[in-house]
Amino acid sequence: MLLFTLISAISQLIDIVVMVVIVQFVLSLLIAFNVVNTQNKAVSAVWTALNAILDPLLNPIRRVMPNTGGVDFSPMILIFGLRLLVQLLYYLALAATSV
Repeated sequence: MLLFTLISAISQLIDIVVMVVIVQFVLSLLIAFNVVNTQNKAVSAVWTALNAILDPLLNPIRRVMPNTGGVDFSPMILIFGLRLLVQLLYYLALAATSV
């Protein structure tokens, strides 16, 4: 039971990271289409904070992935990887409790 509680807590943290990735993606689209401007101090602060949080997670993926031009698929790969990690943890917990 403790194992499932721990995995549930890890899953909640991963859900928060996924939401931060989605927020960064939406903000990057808003910046790219000039809906919001990085000259605004609030936008700049949020953008800098999001990049500081996510760059350590996204940069290793960006180094491995091939150059796809102007499209960055690393956030999508990170989300898929995190979802896969949660599923793997749940399956390992089920296997450990059935033994």
